[in-house]
Amino acid sequence: MLVKTFGSAVYGIEAITITIEVNILPGTKFFIVGLADTAIKESYFRIESALKSSGYKMPRQQVVVNMAPADIRKEGSSYDLTIATAILAASGQIETEELDKYLIMGELSLDGSLQPIKGALPIAIQARKDGFKGFILPKQNAREAAIVNDIEVYGVETIKQVADFFNGDAKLEREIVNTREEFYDSLCNYDSDFSEVKGQENIKRALEIAAAGGHNVILIGPPGAGKTMLARRLPSILPPLSLYESLETTKIHSVAGKLSAADALVTVRPFRSPHHTISDVALVGGGTNPAPGEISLAHNGVLFLDELPEFKRSVLEVMRQPLEERKVNISRAKFSVDYPCSFMLVTSMNPCPCGYYNHPEKECTCPPGAVQKYMSKISGPLLDRIDLHVEVTPVNFSELSSDRLAEKSELIRERVITARNIQIERFGDKPDLHANAQMSPQMVRDICKITEAGQNLLKKAMEKLGLSARAYDRILKVSRTIADLAGSEDIKMEHLAEAIHFRSLDREGWAG
Repeated sequence: MLVKTFGSAVYGIEAITITIEVNILPGTKFFIVGLADTAIKESYFRIESALKSSGYKMPRQQVVVNMAPADIRKEGSSYDLTIATAILAASGQIETEELDKYLIMGELSLDGSLQPIKGALPIAIQARKDGFKGFILPKQNAREAAIVNDIEVYGVETIKQVADFFNGDAKLEREIVNTREEFYDSLCNYDSDFSEVKGQENIKRALEIAAAGGHNVILIGPPGAGKTMLARRLPSILPPLSLYESLETTKIHSVAGKLSAADALVTVRPFRSPHHTISDVALVGGGTNPAPGEISLAHNGVLFLDELPEFKRSVLEVMRQPLEERKVNISRAKFSVDYPCSFMLVTSMNPCPCGYYNHPEKECTCPPGAVQKYMSKISGPLLDRIDLHVEVTPVNFSELSSDRLAEKSELIRERVITARNIQIERFGDKPDLHANAQMSPQMVRDICKITEAGQNLLKKAMEKLGLSARAYDRILKVSRTIADLAGSEDIKMEHLAEAIHFRSLDREGWAG
């Protein structure tokens, strides 16, 4: 008897429906065809044990499983439940009437229980598009799939529950999630706040400017100055995620298998902080079975690279193109996938190997040329993509022991949102542009116009501080953001002066 069930394959952050055809013929062998990988071919042993443990029989005839379309490669163990259900139906152990109305996915354990799968959200979205009545999947993934409306989602714990459901012996409990309620209830629910930071007002100001214009930042300072602590609080002052951004971010985390059973939506901006031993594939994505990298997991949020010079040069260089294009294309011989990666890059570093170059109290012990050598680990093209260079100085005792309450993230976030709204209005006719940091050189010339006095100030600054040509556009972009924060239509002298202040690494002799 020939039976069809339906599963799904995830490519990038989109899903494709896969038809599982099972036919039982005279013979004794078990075949899986249709470009299945090793994990799928091993499913025979998991399925046989799961069926026996659940009180069902594995047919002792020739079982042929075809995964269509046969020219698309299928990977992973999440087809176990799809194949097992089809085998039960083909051998007459469960009814087949309702099978074609449901998409079924899940990895089987030897005792018949189910393990979670990856990509439940994009699979549920595709199942709704294809007109399925419902989606049956492991209980652990039910909440993330249930945020898709107009499709019934059933979370199950064992294969017996699925068999009883199709036989009409038991009903499954439908998982229901109120997407908007879930989204708004936990919006901006951050664990840390800027009010916990003592002193460091100039650094907070720099991060506020970065958040308002979507600018990339590098924090330079001695050990223990608070670089990491400040960077971790940056998401708390970014504008809250929109529902569309939340769904897009959740899709990426779903495909990567990073959502817990309690999560339905990613409602706060991601903060990813990979260790400096990370490989280039882990950072940008890819691998034998392509998966999103850290830059995609940071989509709509912050990617923080602590101790930047310690990262391998090849790792940093592969990030240059995604920083510009805000997406990464992973190409293989037979297919290619795109992952979005629109993130803010925040990096930190010590100014020299010993960490105390330019320190107000401690003396640098590095030999001559060591500072320059240390700085040269960061390539010019990567530094070119960082708008704000911020020197972080240690907090003195009087500030640390002060009882004065600092400004809350919520208040800073309100100013950032106001500035972002100005930019959204400015770039209204350009759907791909959302912030000042994304302006092209031509747009900088058109939008960031300055007075003659401003031109003179910029000229003197470039000559006196030895600023490079690449600093020119960056200063104009940052000054435009500062003007937006101040609610000013024009870029004024004080806006330019503040922007010039945030170009530490471009100053001649900074590291020499």
